[in-house]
Amino acid sequence: MWYNNILETIGNTPLVKLNKVTKHLKGTILAKIETTNPGNSIKDRMAIKMIEDAEKAGLLKPGGTIIEGTSGNTGMGLAMAAVVKGYRCIFTTTDKQSKEKIDALRAFGAEVIVCPTNVEPEDPRSYYSVSSRLEKEVPNAWKANQYDNPSNAQAHYETTGPEIWKQTEGKITHLIVGVGTGGTISGTARYLREKNPDIKVWGIDTYGSVFKKYKETGIFDKNEIYPYITEGIGEDFLPENVDFSVIDLFEKVTDKDAALLTRDLARKEGIFAGNSAGAAVAGLLQLGASLKEEDVVVVIFHDHGSRYMGKMYNEDWLRERGFLKDEKLTALTILKKRETQDIVTADVDQTVIETFNTMKTLNISQIPVTQQGMVVGKITESDILSALLENPSTKSAKVQSISTKPFPFVDLNASIDKISALINKDSQAVLVEDEYGRINIITQYDIINAISGG
Repeated sequence: MWYNNILETIGNTPLVKLNKVTKHLKGTILAKIETTNPGNSIKDRMAIKMIEDAEKAGLLKPGGTIIEGTSGNTGMGLAMAAVVKGYRCIFTTTDKQSKEKIDALRAFGAEVIVCPTNVEPEDPRSYYSVSSRLEKEVPNAWKANQYDNPSNAQAHYETTGPEIWKQTEGKITHLIVGVGTGGTISGTARYLREKNPDIKVWGIDTYGSVFKKYKETGIFDKNEIYPYITEGIGEDFLPENVDFSVIDLFEKVTDKDAALLTRDLARKEGIFAGNSAGAAVAGLLQLGASLKEEDVVVVIFHDHGSRYMGKMYNEDWLRERGFLKDEKLTALTILKKRETQDIVTADVDQTVIETFNTMKTLNISQIPVTQQGMVVGKITESDILSALLENPSTKSAKVQSISTKPFPFVDLNASIDKISALINKDSQAVLVEDEYGRINIITQYDIINAISGG
């Protein structure tokens, strides 16, 4: 058996039991692994549905251009379908989205315009506004408008809901979904509720988003809106695809908990999923005390971990935001493991021979070069040797004349992996400013000493 094109492989994704991250919860916890879709996300389902419905309605014509504001995954689904069906794509996205997502869209030949995150939706610079302007300006264009297009939710009513019902043999008691456009939770919940009105539907929200308060009070509170890191869920407006009537409650999850749970899914379950999956599991853990042994819980895992390699799966990124404890050696722990050392520097006006004598006396092989207290370069024993072999009179020249670019600076939270990667034949040390504002030098010897417990 074969498929006529890649679009025919969308859907029929597996349901996998979670065992470790949810071990303290009662009931059976199942993850709907949407990463097995060809575009590695659940958005493939609604992308093809929106396109096919637009074709039937005469809104998307042969050779047309698809316009959309997307955080990446919907764009991937649309771009994939556009390649097969012969359309052009122009996407707008925000500058908080991972580079991997943007690169993936461009890999399919899409044009991507990156817009600022921290502006109102109605601001002409926002990715919503820019996509709407392009729809008017580009000939033969159609804007998918995933937030308000009913085909989004309908795709999940027709596919995701029936799959879950069949896979659980109708035993599902709870549906847990991170909410962004609202299409996944609303369409899936509408189908499942028609089968069993008692199924509980929990929407996962993030701090900085308006959903939870609106559900609980009916008030759209702009004071709830502020920037957040979590990708794929939460909004600063109310998409028409969010059907609040089929969602029992919203639970907010912090950026930190969402990021760390995303990482735990790979480390404890072997499931390489995206940020919204981590948020959904974190929300389930917060709400899980009400579960009973007989409950069957389905959590949607929207997309793939490869889209977050520079973020949630990057330990330096996690440390820089204070999300990760000091499990690995860092610049700070390396400094603490050795005795306090005053850094030795050479002023730019020193002679080469004066600098060499300092290095010889202190038995050091490299030294930062400073100007008015600022690090402007470095010099090593080999630099001096090469210069003297070429021209012996260089010994009387100012050290600045043979200095090379300075050692790289690293953050106190930089991991030993990052530091090691920066130390090479061209740069045999790194510099770090400690908590007291003092400049310190870390060499390969310091790293070895710290690892060996010296």
